[in-house]
Amino acid sequence: MPFKKILIIRFSSIGDVVLTTPIIRCIKKQLNAEIHFLIKPEFAHIVTNNSNVDKVHRLHKSITESISIMQEEKFDLVIDLQKNLNSYRIKNGLKCASVTFDKLNLQKWLLVNLKINKLPEKHLVDRYFDALQPIGVIDDGMGLDYFILPEDEYDAIGLVEGVKYDILVLGANYFTKRIPVSKCEEIISLSTGHTVLLGGEDVSNIANQLSTKYPQKTINLCGKVGLGVSAGIIKHARKVITGDTGLMHIAAALQKEIYLLWGNTTPLFGMYPYYGFKNPSNYRNYEVLNLPCRPCSKLGYDHCPKGHFRCMLDIDVSSI
Repeated sequence: MPFKKILIIRFSSIGDVVLTTPIIRCIKKQLNAEIHFLIKPEFAHIVTNNSNVDKVHRLHKSITESISIMQEEKFDLVIDLQKNLNSYRIKNGLKCASVTFDKLNLQKWLLVNLKINKLPEKHLVDRYFDALQPIGVIDDGMGLDYFILPEDEYDAIGLVEGVKYDILVLGANYFTKRIPVSKCEEIISLSTGHTVLLGGEDVSNIANQLSTKYPQKTINLCGKVGLGVSAGIIKHARKVITGDTGLMHIAAALQKEIYLLWGNTTPLFGMYPYYGFKNPSNYRNYEVLNLPCRPCSKLGYDHCPKGHFRCMLDIDVSSI
């Protein structure tokens, strides 16, 4: 049956939502359906500017209330890319056809805890498309989307006008995904041009430390610009040096050259930069292989559980 109104569920985070954009685009263009997206309020702005999304719904604290609101929309199909208890309750409450993505949590647990790799050699986005086979949606190969507002790009250009620069992303949700200060110092000192520091207020002290040490080589924007302006700055950069972060996925959506330092996570989880098969992959992985404690988590920690943080500190950045 043709689907006229579809709800996609993906609550968080920045990177996770950006990784859904090929799914949104291909469903919209191939099924010509009305696309709704359910997301946590703090991440709604990531989807709001997406021209392939017809309506954004913000998840309520009360799941019962969210279900009641969603029932009024009379969806033909629910695509559950979140697959947790809340998304299950919502999907069940809407009583319509559904497609559910398998997050392979058991396989991730085996890799983290027993170092047994049973994960498929596929990117997360490719696994999303595998889940859509029952409704006939296929990958168009165009990669990720990120829609920058004209005013955000204008502000971004104003902050870096006339400067040729690289991006160094300091922020990440977890400490064990962040590039250590000593590595940041190495990267900046080796750079032949300017380095723009990006991240939130939570890394502003580190950014201040780096910009004080390298005042002629850095432009510190940590905690000073929002996500939209940050994306605009990334768009016009020469290259992006980052950990496993949401800004990394935005950089991939903008087809930027990426130098990616892996800490506690690993490319084996399938969340490395995704460019699409019609675009050339343009990234380099930097990781410490054969470290017995890695990966130590599928998400991250606020400190290194072993106390040595070798997964980051032992990375050779001389070729960046």
